Amino acid sequence: MISFTNTEIAFAHLTNRGLLRAKFIFKLISKPLFMNTWQLLLRVLLKLKIPVEWIAKPLIYNQFVGGDTLEQCKPWIERLWNFRVYSLLFYSVEREKNPENILSNYKELHSAVKFSIDDPRIAFIDFKPTGLIDSRILSLVSEKAMLNAKDEMEYDEFKTRVDSLCKLAYSGNKPIIIDAEESWYQNAVEELADEMMLKYNKEKAIVYRSFQLYRANMLEKLFQSHRVALENNYILGAKIVRGAYMDSERARAVRLGYKSPIFELKAETDRAFNEAIKFSLSNVDSISIHYGTHNEDSIMYAISLMESLNIAKSDDRVFFSQLFGMSDNISFNLADSGYKVVKYIPYGPLLEVIPYLMRRSMENISVQGQTGRELVYVKKEIKRRKFKKGS
Repeated sequence: MISFTNTEIAFAHLTNRGLLRAKFIFKLISKPLFMNTWQLLLRVLLKLKIPVEWIAKPLIYNQFVGGDTLEQCKPWIERLWNFRVYSLLFYSVEREKNPENILSNYKELHSAVKFSIDDPRIAFIDFKPTGLIDSRILSLVSEKAMLNAKDEMEYDEFKTRVDSLCKLAYSGNKPIIIDAEESWYQNAVEELADEMMLKYNKEKAIVYRSFQLYRANMLEKLFQSHRVALENNYILGAKIVRGAYMDSERARAVRLGYKSPIFELKAETDRAFNEAIKFSLSNVDSISIHYGTHNEDSIMYAISLMESLNIAKSDDRVFFSQLFGMSDNISFNLADSGYKVVKYIPYGPLLEVIPYLMRRSMENISVQGQTGRELVYVKKEIKRRKFKKGS
């Protein structure tokens, strides 16, 4: 039986200095007062156009981001692969409005897909749709609102660019994930993802869409998406996660006076996530799955189901992923046991990845026990290495 407590395997990829840095970072982000102050200071500095590198880069950025550029990610790709862990590249830019920046983001994503095609150690490319279009337009399309001529042109250009990325991924046999956004953008994102899957997933899953199981209607959406895939003779590519926008979803629902689309209780999300695991593994011949989770219970449930359904550990239709800089005890022990595992490596200039960094840092606080577990495992490995050196 696999264990997630073997820290020698979990941190073999880190030097002693890297371990000490991780210990320092997780100690800091375990303190809500520090994190709230850090985020407030960051927002003030950004608003005043004061450089923020000195406060962001040595701390959260270096722990959770692979680098500024694709080239800077290369050493991590190599180091992960030495331990049978694949990489997932994510140019972590979102909520862009400037047309020039949107074009620049598209060119970078195009380069990232080409870069990944030439490297078998990279299993997936992932991108946020709001990095390629003004999110206001996505919201309008999701609400079935009438677009003016300018918005219509921008939306058509957005669809053309997404299609171009998916076509390039298809030509290189490299899976690409159209990532999830907040619920008020998501209808447009899902419709476009379905179009891309219909076009490129006939033989295998190249295009994946995301299912955020903290949304109360998402399990039914998974069932429905599978039915549509079967009816149209293509493979459903499903990235299954709990969700990353809890605070903004609830805040908007309160502000605008509608019922929040996400479950009130974490236990409800956990049940939905495990139901999604059961459904997707039971239909693995027609669903290719990417489980993005740090939840050990859910992973153990998936592993037990794979065994009972005679799904091989090395089946490339089932991947597990964890975020760069987090849950190494899960990633490396899973990979060491023979499962398909990817590390989700965000990259990009510091100012562009700040929204991602803020979510990741707050996630460590909001997920009960997450930072505490990270810290316990890091300390355990530091102690083990000291004992080994002294023996």
